Amino acid sequence: MRGMARNAKLAALPVAYAGRQAAGVGKRTLGRSPAEINNDIQTRTAQHLFEVLGELKGCATKLGQLLSIFELALPPELADPYRTALAQLQDSVPVMLPETVRTAMADSMGESWQWHFEEFDDRRAAAASIGQVHRGVWRDGRPVAVKVMYPGAREAVLADLEQLRRISILATVFVPGADVKAVTEAICTCVRDELDYEAEALYQRRFAEAYADDPDFVVPRVLSQRGDTIVSEWLNGTPVSRIMESGAPEERSRVGLLILRFVLSAWTRSGLLYCDPHPGNFRVMPDGRLGVVDFGACLAWPVAGFDEWVGDMMDATFNGDAAQIDTAMRAHGFVAPGRPFDAEAVAEALTMVTEPLAQPTFRLTEDWMRRVVCHNVDLRLSNVNRQLTIPPWFTPFGRALLTALGVACRLGTDGAIRAEFTRYSPELAAVLERFDARRDQPTDLAVVRQLRTGRPVRRNSAVR
Repeated sequence: MRGMARNAKLAALPVAYAGRQAAGVGKRTLGRSPAEINNDIQTRTAQHLFEVLGELKGCATKLGQLLSIFELALPPELADPYRTALAQLQDSVPVMLPETVRTAMADSMGESWQWHFEEFDDRRAAAASIGQVHRGVWRDGRPVAVKVMYPGAREAVLADLEQLRRISILATVFVPGADVKAVTEAICTCVRDELDYEAEALYQRRFAEAYADDPDFVVPRVLSQRGDTIVSEWLNGTPVSRIMESGAPEERSRVGLLILRFVLSAWTRSGLLYCDPHPGNFRVMPDGRLGVVDFGACLAWPVAGFDEWVGDMMDATFNGDAAQIDTAMRAHGFVAPGRPFDAEAVAEALTMVTEPLAQPTFRLTEDWMRRVVCHNVDLRLSNVNRQLTIPPWFTPFGRALLTALGVACRLGTDGAIRAEFTRYSPELAAVLERFDARRDQPTDLAVVRQLRTGRPVRRNSAVR
């Protein structure tokens, strides 16, 4: 019965969305502007979506994390209730009672599982989207974190993914031009892969080896993985969420840069993309290093053609014109074959998105991210994103980059953002070197636009 109720709530989402659209037609006849009506539809749909997810289990928390970027599409006075709802999603995961924990441990590690531990606390120390973490002491005396999957979580997640496929039409509220089916399948694959604790332990071991004795990062080593449990070293550190709330500006910026550095360096050093740079997955260690946990959402990276995409798209953005952007977008699958699109509008959007790379230092803020997101998910029919699509291969990368930037913005990260990107991308470094040579280091976005159109740059506008 509980599963039927969950499915009914999810199934109600597209019905309600369609009803709001129909009501919007009637409101137009009563004189309300299309912009006002569209904003009302978006706001009510987002609110309904968060409310329903908050009542669900399975992968609802994970989907809520993925949707968190869209709270930035709302004005500040409306975003606060969504942030509260999303925080409640994180806090609403179920708690396993001690007896259930002991049964789950026995199912995974055998009836004699307690032999492996000197101590084991059957009270939850932390929550994960599909499991919970317990503190313990391994048989050799090392403090450990024991991640245990909720009984029945696998079945609940798979059921929720089936419903996600059915409600994927809601994605058109934000990205109307996307190949919704393909993008939905990419998201489902990412979430489904997080059910595989054997693969997660393998990923974590690869990261621990790649970052062993690193001056900036700590990845706990895996001591054991059996069934639906993973035992790894315990990290004593300050949660990044606490740094967001009360950290000094300098510390907030330092942590934000480290998070970006980890995500951007990961595939170069480990051959894996770290797809889930959520604040809950980072700890600031007593020695200042950034501790990283939860490696369920990873995949082999880069994919074929990724480096070429970076080079082509960034060169067209910084050093090219609308024609070059048209060519790059089509070559890498962001426009359906034969479909026209407004390359000038895409150029303007890319200039906004890449603003942190156009100058040596930049301050990432929630206001900046809000402008970028609002521009890209604007519901107006004139929004160029309605003419574009999203290649499935881009989905995990977009998730990782958007989430990392979102965390950095919430931290108010101020510093050499560009250097973090170019450090691990020779293609991007070469593009920006040519860009700097052409512009003689101007930092005003108006100058970037002038350079793209070929008009001469006025020297007094080249520096803020």
